[in-house]
Parts: sequence; structure tokens; C-alpha cells
Amino acid sequence: MMKKLGFGLLFSAWLPLAAANTPLPDFAPPAEGQQVVINIPQLRLFLFQDGKLLKSYNVAVGKSNTQTPLGEYKIGAKAYNPTWHVPLSIRKGPNGQRLTVPPGPNNPLGPVFVRMGDPKLGLGIHGTNAPSSVPGVRSHGCVRMQSPNALEFAKTVKTGADVAVIYQMASLNADDAGHLWLAAYRDPYGRKNLDRQALSQSMNAWAQSRGLNINRQRVAGILNQRSGRLSCITCTSAQAKVKGSLHALAWGAGSSELVQPFRIEVPVTPQQDEVVPEGTPVEVLTDTTPAPAEGTPLQPLPASSDEAVFNQLM
Repeated sequence: MMKKLGFGLLFSAWLPLAAANTPLPDFAPPAEGQQVVINIPQLRLFLFQDGKLLKSYNVAVGKSNTQTPLGEYKIGAKAYNPTWHVPLSIRKGPNGQRLTVPPGPNNPLGPVFVRMGDPKLGLGIHGTNAPSSVPGVRSHGCVRMQSPNALEFAKTVKTGADVAVIYQMASLNADDAGHLWLAAYRDPYGRKNLDRQALSQSMNAWAQSRGLNINRQRVAGILNQRSGRLSCITCTSAQAKVKGSLHALAWGAGSSELVQPFRIEVPVTPQQDEVVPEGTPVEVLTDTTPAPAEGTPLQPLPASSDEAVFNQLM
């Protein structure tokens, strides 16, 4: 318990820095349309529009025993002020009845739920009634955001947008002055997939082509501590400031090239946003810690529930 708490506090400590200069992942978004990227070790969600970063948010992801699955998905339907349809595996009502938590401050889904992928997967991006849990490794697989951010995201992202859930334990970026910046992250799922050889090859090629020196001791400290802090590895001072914007290097391939948006041959056809009626029941496994306050109304699912609407979202 203390280990998990320390992990959450660690990321909270560098939250202001991340908000100002968020390291970008080694991921090429499309030059047209929207792309959502969720980097699990970084506890960060990125929203790209036409190849450019539009927004990034801290998130909470699945615990090690209920991992947020890696892969590619699509943004689906959105439910504002959803009713949480409590899975029977979590809690049953009298006589085995299915329970619900109505919209409001005690709803673990917060003010909005955005479907991610096939409804059968039970995955989504949603708000929370426990804002201090974000960022963190806390959920049953869904991606959790602080509620104001979840609302902003839901209103910006479009149904049909591509989603990529990735697992990159380091970010290598260059600023507008050409200096290299490195951040390394914890390994919440124990994948041990940090390719140090490719990372070193990319750093060396960039530095050599620009006549820069890499601070090897600083690099070793970053990779060993994996604190998530962004540090300049070619600057004289460890307290240097980012000049201008950050740009991701394609370090996963050992390249010194910057990540570039890719062109798609088939034009993107905007899809109409899919929004279900407010209060629609949503059944997903979600962390109920902290649990709804004592006395929070947990009601059996009404027999008159609109199953057609529910099936559309689920």
C-alpha cells in the first residue's frame, strides 16, 4: 500500500513541470484527423489534431492485476452524467439484483464516460469522484482523468478517433535550441522493455551531428531513478530551461530524426459524434476507492431502463 502511495505522490510532485513541458512519446500521429495516445508508464494521455499536439492530460491507468490493455482502439459513444451500472462481480443488491449509482458527486465515473474500443472490452476514458487518484496506477483497466479534464477531453475528441495505448518507459525530446531532454518512468506492469541500446544510439547520433556533449552521469541517474522528471542531458547546467517547444525523437529505432506526422492515402471522413442520453447506465469495472459515502443511494436497475440505449453504449 505504501509503495503504491509513494508512486502516486512521486508523479504528483512533478505535475507542474509536466504541465509546462510535457515530454512527447515516440509516436507518429497522422497528419490529418485526431489521434489519442496513452503512454502507460508516463501516466499521460495525448490528443493530437492534424499531426500537432492539441492537449495532454494526467491519467490513472489499470493496476498491475487489472492492466489497461495495450493496442489500437477507436473512440466510441459518449455518456454525460452517466449512471454507473454496478457489475455483479463487484456488488449485488437484495436477491442478487443489479445496482446502480446515479449521476452526482459520488459516481465513480464522474461527469462523463467516453467509450474506448469494442463495447465488449468494457473500456473507457472517464472522470472520477476521487481526483487525488489521478495520476496513478489505480483502475480496473479504464483510463481515469480528473473530471474537469475528462469533460474537456470528451467535448474535444470525436467519435471514431484513433486511440493507441503504448508502453514507453522513456521520452527523448529535443527543444528548439537543439538540446536533448530525457525523462524515464517506472515500470508499473513489469514489462522491462526499455531498449537502452536504441536510446543510446539515438542520443549519440543527435549529439554528434550537432557538436554537443552528452552528460553520461546525468543520463545514468535519470535511467536509474526513473522519477519522470525531465532533464537536459546536453546542457551544461542541470537546471537549464526548455527553449521553445519539445519535439520527440524516433529513438525506438535508434534514429536521430524527429518524429514526423505521417500522410494517409485515404482522406479522413469525419464521423458524427455519438452521444447517448444523459443518465444512460454504463457497466464497467471501476475502482470504488474511495467508496461512495455511507448512505449513497444504490438502486436496483429499473425494469423500464432503455435497454436499446444501453446496448448502443455497451
